[in-house]
Amino acid sequence: MTGTPLGTPRGGAPGSPLRVGLIGYGLAGSVFHAPLIAATEGLALDTVVTTRPERRQQARAEHPDVRFAATADALLDRAGDLDLVVIASPNRTHVPLATAALKAGLAVVVDKPIAGTAAEARELAALAEDRGLLLSVFQNRRWDNDFLTLRRLIADGELGEVWRFESRFERWRPRPKGGWRESGDPAEVGGLLYDLGSHVVDQALVLFGPAVEVYAESDVRRDGAAADDDTFIALTHACGVRSHLSVSATTAQLGPRFRVLGSQAGYVKYGLDPQEAALREGRRPGTGAAWGTEPESLWGRVGSGESPVTGGGRAVATLPGDYPAYYAAVAGALTRQGPNPVTALEAAAALDVLEAARRSAREKVTVTLR
Repeated sequence: MTGTPLGTPRGGAPGSPLRVGLIGYGLAGSVFHAPLIAATEGLALDTVVTTRPERRQQARAEHPDVRFAATADALLDRAGDLDLVVIASPNRTHVPLATAALKAGLAVVVDKPIAGTAAEARELAALAEDRGLLLSVFQNRRWDNDFLTLRRLIADGELGEVWRFESRFERWRPRPKGGWRESGDPAEVGGLLYDLGSHVVDQALVLFGPAVEVYAESDVRRDGAAADDDTFIALTHACGVRSHLSVSATTAQLGPRFRVLGSQAGYVKYGLDPQEAALREGRRPGTGAAWGTEPESLWGRVGSGESPVTGGGRAVATLPGDYPAYYAAVAGALTRQGPNPVTALEAAAALDVLEAARRSAREKVTVTLR
């Protein structure tokens, strides 16, 4: 089956919103995807796939017009009523569900990681290209407030030539929650390397381009955990920048989210982007209140020769975070008004790094990428 050309709604009259089917209504589906889809002009959340009564009740309360399907197969059986499928189910299902949706002729958004291996991601990319369909990966943290601010600082030359990029995504969760994300079963694609690591690696590659060397240390620290919960990755980029990336659930004292060192100045930023917390609390973009902003007390500092903790440097206003921009770009790509915001091939490049990091940690070697 060939797909409907981009920009041609299948589920309604020309000019009507593109209809979206959402597979999964756990954390990713209910907190991130559904609210952002609903807030995007030109998109309409049509159907949610979930079998749990409590999740159906939650979805109905939050999106009164939504319909339900018990299985992904049931959703794809009426692919002609939809324009886009969003896959927000457990990681192990990403490849088979994306494959099935593309073969049904539907554009697809997949939550990160798109797959367990770079080879699988490239196979999906080839399938989407062959069918003439959009395949995009939800890397929402490209639109974090601190990341947007850092990109601007680098583009404006505020730091000079960047030499080292330190990025931390740290939490203090000394007791495992359980579930597939902490499973040691390789089929689950769990652990922090593929969860938070997908974000920090993607950000590093966006900023500084491809990596040529990868070194990693990975540990399981907590009793009852079976997957990595404390991982460090060092990248050497082709441009010469070195990235030091940490993801952890066992950090009792949190470090700066970013410390970026350049030939003229450095940038240090503490704290996480506020959008996830706002979405978890039920706040929604486009409802009147400022979105993605943070207080001046959390702004990062740019300077040289002194620690920001003792007042060194100058405070730099943090740009507002903008998760809604991702689905706005997806809608634009589907209507031929802009490019795919995150391609499967970009995700495959990040998976090359994650696979190399896993090998490096296991074999205690530095891995060269070609």
